[in-house]
Amino acid sequence: MTDHISKEEKQNKIEQMQNLIVLLNQASKAYYQESREIMPNHEYDRLYDMLESLEKETGVTLSNSPTMRVGYEVLSNLPKEKHPQKMLSLDKTKDAEQLKNWLGDQEGVMSWKLDGLTIVLTYEGGSLVKAVTRGNGDIGEVITANARVFSNIPVSIPFKERLVLRGEAIITYPDFEKINETIADEGAKYKNPRNLCSGSVRQLNSAVTAQRHVRFYAFSLVSADGLEFAKRTQQFDWLASQGFAVVQHKTVTASDIEVTVKWFEGEIQDNINPSDGLVLSYNDIAYGQSLGTTAKFPRDSIAFKWRDEIKETTLKEIEWSASRTGLINPVAVFEPVELEGTTVSRASVHNISVMRELKLGIGDTIKVYKANMIIPQVAENLTGSNNVEIPAECPVCGSHTQIHNENGVQTLMCPNPECLAKQIKSFTHFVSRDAMNIEGLSEMTIEKLIARGMIKELADLFHVEKYKEEIIEMEGFGEKSFDNLKKSIEKARNTTAERFLYSLGIPNIGTANARIIARHCRNSWQRVQNLSKEELMTIEGIGEVMADAFVGFFADEAKARIVEDLLKEVHIDERFEAAGTALAGITFVITGSLNHYENRDALKAEIEKQGGKVAGSVSAKTGYLINNDLLSQSGKNKKAKELGIKIIDEETIMKWLRTGVTE
Repeated sequence: MTDHISKEEKQNKIEQMQNLIVLLNQASKAYYQESREIMPNHEYDRLYDMLESLEKETGVTLSNSPTMRVGYEVLSNLPKEKHPQKMLSLDKTKDAEQLKNWLGDQEGVMSWKLDGLTIVLTYEGGSLVKAVTRGNGDIGEVITANARVFSNIPVSIPFKERLVLRGEAIITYPDFEKINETIADEGAKYKNPRNLCSGSVRQLNSAVTAQRHVRFYAFSLVSADGLEFAKRTQQFDWLASQGFAVVQHKTVTASDIEVTVKWFEGEIQDNINPSDGLVLSYNDIAYGQSLGTTAKFPRDSIAFKWRDEIKETTLKEIEWSASRTGLINPVAVFEPVELEGTTVSRASVHNISVMRELKLGIGDTIKVYKANMIIPQVAENLTGSNNVEIPAECPVCGSHTQIHNENGVQTLMCPNPECLAKQIKSFTHFVSRDAMNIEGLSEMTIEKLIARGMIKELADLFHVEKYKEEIIEMEGFGEKSFDNLKKSIEKARNTTAERFLYSLGIPNIGTANARIIARHCRNSWQRVQNLSKEELMTIEGIGEVMADAFVGFFADEAKARIVEDLLKEVHIDERFEAAGTALAGITFVITGSLNHYENRDALKAEIEKQGGKVAGSVSAKTGYLINNDLLSQSGKNKKAKELGIKIIDEETIMKWLRTGVTE
């Protein structure tokens, strides 16, 4: 079915599919997980049909396509399998001149040496039937179920004969940082994307793998029954036509190797895929194979490792950075130097043992570099004065510190369970979308602000402008980011009783309960914070455990002081419009585009004012489905019809809201 499509047309269609998948998955996530709509229902259906048509036309189905319904598989262990041929490592060099000599008068292909986990994939009949890790080169682990949920791997392809290929499974730097932000224990955080990828690929539960957004980049075609290729570049083009993401590559000769190496070097800062160098291979496949192998290396390819740029500088201070786990980590602060195109002035020293091993002292001459041209590190101390004093007090809460020794590694700890550095979650909850909605404050940013003493309680978030100069120097920030943050903070000063109540993070008080409690108190904050247990338990949905937690929160002196300080910074809109009862006891679901309301939340608010409820999905408890397209074949319309639930349009619900009469 795909024979009539040219290579260029097919690649364009696959790229179009990839764009559609991103858009459709974003829309699904917004609608089903975040209760918001970024496109009308009929537009989603139109794009879905377009994607389905392209999949049929190209014979390619990508694993993260919404047309796929992947089931997750849980295993008790990973089976082992011997590779048909030993998978050898590559010989290495850090000298571009050696690359020229190695290539000689041949044409080469230069690509990223991705820093992840090598995987061998096997397809039969157009379907992925096996995925095996490199392992020790002789024996790998079978991870087929996990490979099927990699975020960009095709699970079916148009080529129906047996295909074996190799590639690298990686996790991008942005995904790595997001995942690490969710891990409270500093010691449990992943050190680099490769470690995270290795653990993610080798999970026993493929649902976990799917959550980690593992990506696969093909770098070698081992065999494709019935097909022969003369050039590696032809293999790459063919693999791309089958739906595979292939490693970024360029053809080179000895005359332009150095220029090409420089080009890749210039791309490092913007490359979200972890890489620890480059790979140079002969483009002529037969020529490369004719050279054979050594006992350790194949002779058709060679790896190029970046030669670290090392600069001397002066150590100005050791900054002690407290974390949410109680660890207090030493950070070297030195005279700024230019490394790999950026200015660097800080590097983590990890723990007391590393600091002592380097014999760091204030004023010492040290050598610094960027590991893999990304992460600043102290390489060497030329002075070795070893005069840094270990702080006796936590820099955040002032508690006496303790030195822990585990397996010969010394770390500094804050033993205070109430240390502010350990309260990161309360800050991230406070600024979240359904709470105070302060954009630009990620969990990682908040941790940095606390560690550097810029915020000591929630109210301090409203005064970060005092530290503008320090913040714009932080990684990921600049003048524009800071200005956007400041605007978001000022906007958050005007809030509602339900948002403010939810933002405090009282156990079991989610958005729905916060709304119910606020309405019970007619949006009066004074009434909210003085509710008794008895009165709370008269409110529908509030039980004894919840009431005890609520009352206990406001009775706690420290918590009460936090609330008091926050009330000096915010203005709570206490306007109240009494709810009607016209829609009491009726549950609605809203789908599709609206003609008279700004968005679904606006209609939802009107329904709730009349005592109705709005759910996100159709169930037996649904009273009515609201959809302006009564004949839509959307999933919600089909479900409503199956359950005998009436579908009404926007005009009908507006009439009910206006007259107070249903049906």
